[in-house]
This record gives sequence, structure tokens and C-alpha cells, in this order.
Amino acid sequence: MSDDYQDDIQPIEEDASEDDELEDDELDEDRVYRGANDPIFGLVLAFAVSLGLMALGADGADMRYTITWGMLITFGVLGWLFGNATRITEEHPENVMWGVAFGLVLSIPLLAFGTITLSEITDLIFPNMGVGVALAYLVFIIPMGETLFFRGILQQHQRFWETGLLSGFWQIFQFFPLINRGPYPLILGVMLLMANVLYSYVKERNGLAASWVCQITVNVVLLFLPFV
Repeated sequence: MSDDYQDDIQPIEEDASEDDELEDDELDEDRVYRGANDPIFGLVLAFAVSLGLMALGADGADMRYTITWGMLITFGVLGWLFGNATRITEEHPENVMWGVAFGLVLSIPLLAFGTITLSEITDLIFPNMGVGVALAYLVFIIPMGETLFFRGILQQHQRFWETGLLSGFWQIFQFFPLINRGPYPLILGVMLLMANVLYSYVKERNGLAASWVCQITVNVVLLFLPFV
């Protein structure tokens, strides 16, 4: 009977080991879930720093822009190096051209009907800045930071329209202290939300590079040309 008894308890030990493996798998899943929240933490941190730097006012707008969008670039690069951020691989030319086309479809009608208002807005959001400085922000710093962070990292965990709204609110938050007068916040806010949802849609449809090019196109047409 002792042999029979030992035979009976052996499957119980195997079941226990299987339960341990299941518990380990559940713990691993929990770790992955917590990791998915890291982009939100980075975004909250960037919002907090931007809020603290609002005290610089218009004279320190360039420093505030550089630090806060630089934070997004840093988070995006770290996600690319050490995380699972979206990579820009070999792109098909038609995808990149779709990015340009979507950007022009949105920006040209807005520019045609609101050139004077956009000129006044850009003078406010780039105070005391030369043409070269504004161009650097609109073509390099802002698109790079937002594409790598929002579309490259955050959009892997959020729906495209959710990512678009978050990035739109980020831009509104950045520019609001400088345009808080008259109808400018409403006009620029609607425009930025539309544009950022479009960037996220283009990323979903045509890839990260297309989204990047789309934002550069919109920035040049809607914000740089009226500023010149």
C-alpha cells in the first residue's frame, strides 16, 4: 500500500508545480501591464515641468519650449533604445507622400481662410524669435518630440483618436499662456486638435514616417508661412 500511496501523491506535486508556473505567468503579465503606464507618467511629468516654467513668460518661451519638447524627445529616444517604441523602417515612398497629401488637405483651406488670424497667433506663440528659430521648432524639435513620444510610444497603448486628443491638449497647454486673449485659444485649440488626430490617423494608416512628415507639412503651412 505504501507504493500505491506514493504513486497517488506524485500527480499532486506536478499539479503544484503547474500552479506555480501559472502564478509566475500572472506576475509577468502584471509587470507588462504596469510598464504600459510609463508613457502616461512621462507625459504627466512633462506637463508638470511645463506648468512650472510658465513663470518665464513670453521672454522665456524659447527656453520652455526647448526643455519641455526636449523631454518628449528624450522619452521617445529612450523608448526606442530600451523599450518597444515603434521603429521607422524602410518606408514606401507612397506612404510618405500620403503624409504630405493629408497635411496639405487639412492645412491649405485653413490657411486660405485665416491667414491674418494665423499670422497674429504665430506672432504670439513665437515671441521675440527669429524666423530661423521658429523654423527649427516647427520642422525639427516639435515634430520629432511628438512623433517619437505620442505616435511612437503612446499610440501602442491607446486608440489613435485618444492619442491625437492627448497630443492636441499637450500643444494647447504649451501655447495657451501666450495666446490667452480674444478668440485665439478657441481658434488655435480646434485647429490643433484636428491636426493631432490627423497625425495619429496617418500613423495608423501609413506608418510613423508618414505621420512625421504630415506634422511637418501642417506646421510649415499653418504656422511658419503666416509667421514669415
